[in-house]
Amino acid sequence: MKAVQFTTLGLPTEVLKVVQLPKPEPAEGEIRVKVTKANIIPADIMFIQGKYGIRPELPQIGGFEGTGTVDACGAGVEMPLGTGVIFTGSGVWAEYVCIPAKTAIPKPQTMSDDVACQAFVNPFTAYGMLMEADLQAGDWLMLTAANSAFSKFVIQLASQRGINVVGTVRSDEQKQALLDLGAKAIINEKTENIYKTVKAATEGVMVKAAFDAVGGELGDKVLNAMQTNGKMFVYGLLSLQPIPLNSGLLIFKNLTIKGFWLSTWMASLTREQRSTIIPEVLTMLTKQELKADVEAYYGIDEIAKAIEHMEAPGRSGKVLLDMTK
Repeated sequence: MKAVQFTTLGLPTEVLKVVQLPKPEPAEGEIRVKVTKANIIPADIMFIQGKYGIRPELPQIGGFEGTGTVDACGAGVEMPLGTGVIFTGSGVWAEYVCIPAKTAIPKPQTMSDDVACQAFVNPFTAYGMLMEADLQAGDWLMLTAANSAFSKFVIQLASQRGINVVGTVRSDEQKQALLDLGAKAIINEKTENIYKTVKAATEGVMVKAAFDAVGGELGDKVLNAMQTNGKMFVYGLLSLQPIPLNSGLLIFKNLTIKGFWLSTWMASLTREQRSTIIPEVLTMLTKQELKADVEAYYGIDEIAKAIEHMEAPGRSGKVLLDMTK
């Protein structure tokens, strides 16, 4: 089978290679999935560079999220062959992947592979962070990297709940689509004063919570735009720079800064919560109450072009690996 593998850490376009590997055999409790489509997310890029929360075991196949059909079952597993599944795990960018059967999520029959391959990480992170933020209708939420797939899910969920969203982007051309999606205000971080714009948009209330994917100086500017008792949730570090914290600001505004990682949050849920949240999110995606945009498809042999496209500024949708090409 073909797989996208790296043997050293580094920039994806430099270290990723398409290789031929034996088709894996499912162990006890596992299923083998014939992958149809896979997502490319920022976590994939960080993982390949050794900058993610878990370390690669070299040689390592890339990719964390995908969809496909059950191709074989290991001992102790009874699952009909051909069943569509949504799954996550390290090593998704391959024609076949073995995963624990208990971690596979059945794919709704009416859900397309385009949606299914991006139906876990970003939608559930958006749902989970909003749950942790505990915002009410009328509250203000700020997003950095507002044009990302994750932020688009947050905007849609927040809009459904009456939560006001203000976000930052790096281009004026990205603004209108996000306003049409439900955001109340979008700020060009390169040309506009974040504090003044937030103050005007919120009529002086400022933001109660913020979801930061960037860090660095932008993260500091967001902290300045928060109201007393505000909470910032940090889920990414696109700038590769830490937030320069102002201790006085934290003290006198009683601010809270908290990290968020989907795996940890999912593990904290009760069985009852998981049995409610997972179908709710998948139903919204299936009914397109949450829209998952796609901009381009690449075959597995085109991984370098796919990565370049994914990292290019100004994208309007996800870049996917189509394993059937």
